[in-house]
Amino acid sequence: MAVKFLGQFLMERGVITPQQLLAAIEAQRASNPLLGELAVRHGLLTEAQARRINDRQRADDRRFGDIALEMGLLDAAQVDTLLAAQKAGRKLFGQVLLEQGVIEPARLEAELAAHRADQDAANHALAVGVADHALAELANGAIQLCGRLFPRMLDGQCQAAGVLGVEDMDLFPHVAHVRIDGEQPMFIGMACNLDTMRAMACAFLKIGPERCDDALALDGLGEIVNVLMGYVVRNVLPDDVQYRAFPPGLSTPAATLLADRERSLALLMNSQLGPFVLLVGD
Repeated sequence: MAVKFLGQFLMERGVITPQQLLAAIEAQRASNPLLGELAVRHGLLTEAQARRINDRQRADDRRFGDIALEMGLLDAAQVDTLLAAQKAGRKLFGQVLLEQGVIEPARLEAELAAHRADQDAANHALAVGVADHALAELANGAIQLCGRLFPRMLDGQCQAAGVLGVEDMDLFPHVAHVRIDGEQPMFIGMACNLDTMRAMACAFLKIGPERCDDALALDGLGEIVNVLMGYVVRNVLPDDVQYRAFPPGLSTPAATLLADRERSLALLMNSQLGPFVLLVGD
């Protein structure tokens, strides 16, 4: 059992088609622009200024508005106006389906109840699978960081879906990982299929798919993991830990990284760009 987004859940139950899922995701994303996009749209920031703030967010795990205030690019009233506009326009996935005429209200209510029950059971299984592991604190910290970073870096949501074994890794052949050495050696990695890797790299690099070959996509995956590791070091590890970071490794198979199951974890993550595996170990 795996945790699933509502759209994935409905598609697997035959309630909506893949085409309807994609259309609803795009409509929901359009209803919930990032604060920088709203600021540019309202003429409060230039695109270059919004990018400068986004670049700072990659280094600092802080909100867009707080960084804009610190840089003197927006004032408090402008940030409040943007947040209010963002909240007012945001639509839930079910609301989008209703507006698009894909599902009737009564059917949606029934499916939402079924989805909540499925989520509760899957989340319990995930929590149990991680709780007793030696790397539970690191894994939970990395999961939370992914949830915060994906909307900022990749313009999409992600959530933990379950715990995988080495035998499942054949479905995720493209792997990047970053290792740190020192008082608390550890690694963070991501494994995915080619479609997800290319989608993530294009979103991260802000380029179209026609400009992203497989080699560039793998490099992009490595940079995403590198950013994630930076946040893990700052937010999860103790402040007084001394460490030395290595460049992203792009050739080590996931099965090798997961060889010691007592000292590593493979966490299935669902994202709007495709499924991937979050790898953590020491």
